[in-house]
Amino acid sequence: MMIGAIFLLHNFGYIHFHWYNLIHLWPIFLVIGGVNLVFANNKSAWATILKISVVVAGFALIIFGNFNDRYNRWWWPHYTYHHSDNDNNDDSSDNNDDSDDDDDNGGRLVKTHGNSIFNTPYDQTIKVAQLNISGAATSYVLNDTTNQLFNAVTQETVGNYDLNHHMEDSVYVVDFNLRDGKNGFNFNSDDNNSGNKVEMKLNPNPVWNVKLEAGATDANFDFSKFKIKNIKLNGGAGSFAIKLGQPIATTDINITTGAASVKFTIPQNAACRITKSSAFSSSDFEGFTKMGNGDYETPGFDAAKNKFYIHFSGAMSGFEVKRY
Repeated sequence: MMIGAIFLLHNFGYIHFHWYNLIHLWPIFLVIGGVNLVFANNKSAWATILKISVVVAGFALIIFGNFNDRYNRWWWPHYTYHHSDNDNNDDSSDNNDDSDDDDDNGGRLVKTHGNSIFNTPYDQTIKVAQLNISGAATSYVLNDTTNQLFNAVTQETVGNYDLNHHMEDSVYVVDFNLRDGKNGFNFNSDDNNSGNKVEMKLNPNPVWNVKLEAGATDANFDFSKFKIKNIKLNGGAGSFAIKLGQPIATTDINITTGAASVKFTIPQNAACRITKSSAFSSSDFEGFTKMGNGDYETPGFDAAKNKFYIHFSGAMSGFEVKRY
């Protein structure tokens, strides 16, 4: 109804609506949805005011925002042009190409997206490994092992992934990054598999440290088969689901997000302490005891030998820790 009213007022000239705002400012809907999701069960007055304010401010920016149509078109598919002279003459200046992939100027239009496979070989001398992942607008899945050190199968519609690896002191470092991603989604895909997708596998033998830096991301990491020493997650709006096995001595987990849903799953008998420092965020720590200093602990935490230390930090996010 609101959108219909906007169109009607625009047609009669009462407001000047910039149509590209719907495309350029689409993350506002993620923020609105995230805020309402986080405070869905909060009936307090300040939560209601916050939800209404975010909706009003978001729609006001979309309706009345005037950016002079100077958008960088990050949502538009990226193309490269290659001249194809297929008309069986020797005149390279002849721009008449009969191929169906031509444009009117004779340049073949080739989308740069595709699928790729990345591998880092495993060496038995590798005892500790560091996995660094960066890239927005991507769906990440990790739930299986490999005889390689690292394996990734990607579907790329925006930007290209890059894999580098090297030894740093006694730690083998694997860097997996999205290059030239423009931090955006591809809205002009002509199939049902649009969007960047990455399926990763790790070798279960080394002790792993994992660092993820991403925004507008859907990440589903099942680390229950791996020895995880440290996890650092810096994310914007998105959904993050992480499953862990037993802790290794001290396993440190640091999560910083904005308008995101973060769900951790840990073993039922694992000792865990949760520290939360966040504004306007909800939490669900079933089976944990709230301590006097504001932390949450599992029963018998102090006496346990191996422990999880989880620190949540973020605004307008939902944090959840479940035990299996």
